[in-house]
Amino acid sequence: MAIRMMAAALLALATPALAGTVTASGTIDTAAKGVRIAPEIYGQFAEQLGSGITGGIWVGEDSSIPNIRGYRRDVVEALQKLHVPVIRWPGGCYADIYHWRDAIGPRGSRPVTLNKWWGNKEEDNQFGTNEFFDFAELLGSKTYLNVNVGSAGPAESMDWIEYITHGGNSTLAKLRRANGRDKPWKLDYVGIGNEMWGCGGNLRAEEFAPMVRRWGTFLKQDGTRLIAGGATGSDYHWTDVLMSESRARFDDISLHYYTLPTGDWGKKGSAIGFDEAAWTATFKRTRALETMIVGHDAAMTKYDPEKKQGLIVAEWGTWYDPTPGTNAAYLVQENTLRDALVAATNFNIFHRHADRVHGANIAQMVNVLQAMIHTDGARMVLTPTYWAFLLYQPFQGATALPVGVTTPDYAEGLPAIDVTAARGADGKIHVAITNVDPNNPATLNLSGLKPGTIAGQILTAKTMDARNSYAAPGIVVPAAFAGASWQGGKLVVKLPAKSLVVLTLG
Repeated sequence: MAIRMMAAALLALATPALAGTVTASGTIDTAAKGVRIAPEIYGQFAEQLGSGITGGIWVGEDSSIPNIRGYRRDVVEALQKLHVPVIRWPGGCYADIYHWRDAIGPRGSRPVTLNKWWGNKEEDNQFGTNEFFDFAELLGSKTYLNVNVGSAGPAESMDWIEYITHGGNSTLAKLRRANGRDKPWKLDYVGIGNEMWGCGGNLRAEEFAPMVRRWGTFLKQDGTRLIAGGATGSDYHWTDVLMSESRARFDDISLHYYTLPTGDWGKKGSAIGFDEAAWTATFKRTRALETMIVGHDAAMTKYDPEKKQGLIVAEWGTWYDPTPGTNAAYLVQENTLRDALVAATNFNIFHRHADRVHGANIAQMVNVLQAMIHTDGARMVLTPTYWAFLLYQPFQGATALPVGVTTPDYAEGLPAIDVTAARGADGKIHVAITNVDPNNPATLNLSGLKPGTIAGQILTAKTMDARNSYAAPGIVVPAAFAGASWQGGKLVVKLPAKSLVVLTLG
């Protein structure tokens, strides 16, 4: 009932006063062939970090928290609704200190190890290979395994892949069966290295390129794509070196980029209680990812003009100062309307570059950084980012259509209005629009479309840092949107300030 009442309130927000209205226009080229939006663009990332997995995804079969074979039932059911296309695991920095044999076999006899990178936390290894692959099956997700390149050799990764995928009678296949899994799992992606320029070994690109060739030689197998550990931010040199020296040994290359309001890792900015300057800086820094994608695409195109090798944005999202009173190493932060619009902005960027961006993984799935879901004991709440992912579901596997938009800037170099469009397999046109101006509503006139039925939803709220809580889970949730109509052959959309609107046109 509370959510329905909030939805009604949001409908009122969808029809603001016209004073100060931003006016924008655009054209959607529905005749274009377009490029398929890889569903994997909507992938997620789960690392053994804080309560991201233990307590967030996994509670064990004996927990009083309702569960499905040890996986939290509320979290599983929420994620199933998102149709998560792919999950990346076990890291992150943790991948390069992770030894897979520590987390197989009877859970009571698994060793306790230290998580060097995230607070030296003692890990009981209750969630390991079997648990991850069974979890992915439960969600119907593809699997993206980041192997240990930083503190182990290729033999360890080879054994791990054999344990996972071999259907015969090798010793490792028999070990998998002894641990309760007869049939091999499907392994879709293998990441060779994580952040090799940082926690993976502080290497230069010229040092890592031979390692990619070596690991790639031993790990390549049919049906699995190898992802070379790529650059951070605008390090185009890294991409160029890997492409020029090692591209024959991998299928895709990764990119990591986080949105920090300040750009300062020492003081990143607050997740809540921020001012409009921080709001503006956040979106400017998020939009910088598009320039980076263009730069890495150019570096790859020199060697792969047909764009057969994909750019995987394997870690992206907002990163703020940790929530006061929490362990700083556990990367706990609040999630607000701002985060939902950041997610939408990134989706739009990925769509525009779907010819090269073949996948992405938000950091992270539960309780860590820009999470879909927060949990606390038996309690669970869906964040605004969760709802952004839900609203963009129609774009998974759809065909991206070119969109030209003329919009005033909300701030210098930051367009107020951003639009993406795609054609679904059923022929319907899906349009997502963001208005990042936190003060002024907007009117968008879209041409190039055939008038027909309109169905829409909106995500907005009264304040920039509006968020859902365990006590009030319906503050930022989608509501029906009736602010779009056909006028003179054009689609006219009236958006409130700081909002996301997703339309389906039939």
